Amino acid sequence: MRRRRKGMEILHDQAAMNRPEEDALVWRLEGKSSEFTLFDLSEVLRATHNFSKENLLGKGGFGPVYKFCTYFQGQLPDGTEIAVKRLASHSGQGFTEFKNEVELIAKLQHSNLVKLMGCCIKGEEKLLVYEYLPNKSLDFFIFDVSRTTLVDWEKRRVIIEGIAQGLLYLHKHSRLRIIHRDLKASNILLDQDMNPKISDFGLAKIFSSNDTQGSTKKVVGTYGYMAPEYASEGIYSIKSDVFSFGVLLLEILSGKRNSGFHQHEDFLNLLGYSWHLWEGGRCLELLEASIVEEIHAAEASRYINIALMCVQERADDRPTMSTVVAMLNSENVSLPGPKHPAYFNLRVSKEDESGSVPYSNNADTICSNNDLTITEEPDGR
Repeated sequence: MRRRRKGMEILHDQAAMNRPEEDALVWRLEGKSSEFTLFDLSEVLRATHNFSKENLLGKGGFGPVYKFCTYFQGQLPDGTEIAVKRLASHSGQGFTEFKNEVELIAKLQHSNLVKLMGCCIKGEEKLLVYEYLPNKSLDFFIFDVSRTTLVDWEKRRVIIEGIAQGLLYLHKHSRLRIIHRDLKASNILLDQDMNPKISDFGLAKIFSSNDTQGSTKKVVGTYGYMAPEYASEGIYSIKSDVFSFGVLLLEILSGKRNSGFHQHEDFLNLLGYSWHLWEGGRCLELLEASIVEEIHAAEASRYINIALMCVQERADDRPTMSTVVAMLNSENVSLPGPKHPAYFNLRVSKEDESGSVPYSNNADTICSNNDLTITEEPDGR
């Protein structure tokens, strides 16, 4: 039987019994009315048929220590469909990230953020229970030639604007300023109507309304989406999320990944290729073939302009998400032209694509003073 309590008291009690002392911290939520469900392990096992292969949705990364987490589809006795995120069980650091995700997402309410229904902690099992989203993740569609035609321009436009609204909520309209730090195509889940929902808050950071940036010596993230100041100096801010959004926007428009991009040997990555086309007045060539006839040239140019503004090398040159949302919805407003993007002249070898690599805009000088961990993109789910 599921049990409901306000706040995080029950999780604190159970963590104290089952985890080392450092894991038995008092968990808190903003707002006394916050509620979530603590699921019994037996209930989750029944819902997922004991985590059967038939219920497996996919695998993914979870922070710097959890090399993998697995996702399972399930159904509760009342017919409610759920998605269960099952974390690996061999790290105290992972518990901290698990706690971080629960603390954050349980108190966030927005149509473009995935809904956390509850969680389960039992011995070594740490499970997050989400609403089930039947259309998997964005990367499942836009990077697969057999599925990309299922996402026409109108759907892509709705997805882009929804992601922007979700980020704006995190940065400005939630009670605290929240930086996601791992925005990418595989972390954008799609509901039955193909509306986007931002997921995976294990690496997110909370700021007070007066803070604008933070820093860390433990840099974690996904290759191709990390802002240069974060990758090289460990500095993160709302502008590092804006950079990730810009990369994602270019990927949605082009149907190509920034990481592992191979168009021609002269173009080092998707950002460099996009900039080359923009400078040459040929930006429409960036568009994925299936949407070329569906989008007006002026609209396509505006979206590419916005994307390139988001991936500027200097954080101060990037717009805020408030400005991004305004630009996306202002068809008749003239936009400033972008400067060259970050990483536009950085060549990345095949070996670097799947490993840890510090970044620099100087292709001959790649260095970092931080412990950098890069996660590979999980399968679509």
